[in-house]
Amino acid sequence: MHELSVAEAIISAVIREKDDRNLSEIASVGVKVGALSGVLPDALQFSFETAVEGTSLAGTNLVIEPVSACGQCRDCSREFEIGDLIFSCPDCGCDQVEILSGWELDIDYLEVAEESNEDSDIDSEESLK
Repeated sequence: MHELSVAEAIISAVIREKDDRNLSEIASVGVKVGALSGVLPDALQFSFETAVEGTSLAGTNLVIEPVSACGQCRDCSREFEIGDLIFSCPDCGCDQVEILSGWELDIDYLEVAEESNEDSDIDSEESLK
């Protein structure tokens, strides 16, 4: 289950950001998980909840935003959602498709538990690819 190593990488990145910015308690961490990332959201949620115990992030909530796989046909330029991993244009049938989204595995935001002088949402677009 590689989701555990992904969860550990998220935890490490968030702790580093928390320490660098001298943030108080982190209430939640938002992540974007693409349909093509190879990461199972339920397994990531379970792994995060397990791995976060005993760290300075214990009790932090992981919020997973699924990102659909989308592509664009290189022949007719139509953009479409890729369903059932069928990489061909639904209009012209061309199999030359540029992937526009779905590979994401990114920390999207941190929500600080208590208001400070800074904004409560700190954007951290750190990719885990």
